Amino acid sequence: MTLDSPAATERLARLGYDYVCLDGQHGLLDYAGLLAGLTAIDAGGVSVGLVRVQANDPAQIGRALDAGATGVIVPLIDNAAQAAEAVAATRYPPAGRRSYGPMRSSLRIGPKPADADATTLVFAMIETIDGLENVERICRTPGLDGIYVGPSDLCLAVGGAYPNDPAVADVFEDALRRIQQAAAAAGVAAGIHVPDGESAAKRLAEGYAFVSIASDLVHLEQVARGHLGAVRSRGQQQ
Repeated sequence: MTLDSPAATERLARLGYDYVCLDGQHGLLDYAGLLAGLTAIDAGGVSVGLVRVQANDPAQIGRALDAGATGVIVPLIDNAAQAAEAVAATRYPPAGRRSYGPMRSSLRIGPKPADADATTLVFAMIETIDGLENVERICRTPGLDGIYVGPSDLCLAVGGAYPNDPAVADVFEDALRRIQQAAAAAGVAAGIHVPDGESAAKRLAEGYAFVSIASDLVHLEQVARGHLGAVRSRGQQQ
């Protein structure tokens, strides 16, 4: 979800997706939007709410979790040390450095820090050349639940002139295989953002554990374009 529209978020969260991710990095959401979006997801009673936070920052990670996120996706992780910092931001002392103030999250998890530590997910984004080169070590970070591919940035990182640049398609696919295999070897989940359902099925068949399919804006535009095309086509036939 990139839009600050709780009603739309709730509708999509009732469709049967395992999770709905609020994009706090590139989306048009401030903290109030994240809070309203997570509340809307919980109201649907079907999906869990994840947040892609703006940066590998303990304050931002803590606020997203306090607002009720089941887990966080942390962008631009280049090495295992940064991955360990992200994990520490999701865990209460002595396991980490998360400050205690659960707010909404206590409604879902309960007040005990150990319960929150055991049920909070943290994923490191692999989207830079350093992240790719260090992916095996990143995956072995204690407490990390998985990694998540940012395909647009990763494509640029491996030499693409723009996202989905066909000139680097083979190199990009090799990178995706390496990332998936590194996660499997370490026993953590590998996830990736994809543009559509067919791509999602393809990546799952390749061994990816979870996929985020497009976004609210993309869904809206695609359906609206389809309706417009249908009526124009019908009009030309008459």
